[in-house]
Amino acid sequence: QVQLVESGGGLVQAGGSLRLSCAVSGSIFSAMDWYRQAPGKQRELVAAITSGGSTNYADSVKGRFTISRDNAKNTVYLQMNSLKPEDTGVYYCHAQRILSYWGKGTLVTVSS
Repeated sequence: QVQLVESGGGLVQAGGSLRLSCAVSGSIFSAMDWYRQAPGKQRELVAAITSGGSTNYADSVKGRFTISRDNAKNTVYLQMNSLKPEDTGVYYCHAQRILSYWGKGTLVTVSS
């Protein structure tokens, strides 16, 4: 059974940092993503990483967020720096191989 479990969310002031983790069990995926959903908005892709370490970011987070992975631990991370109030939302870990797998999400709240 595939499980993706996020952790690391919380309340932080604008300009602060958080590091999210996504622990994967039950399978190994070549590509992993982080999405977020702000209140009243659609879920959007934040960052993606391949098994080889190639990365891709939404324009809104480029230069502030860094996605990485530890293949030995089957864990993906999202380092978020210089956080802004508009980064507030629920952050979801995602992977896909035929089926789409999602974690339950972790809430990030950035106060101004």
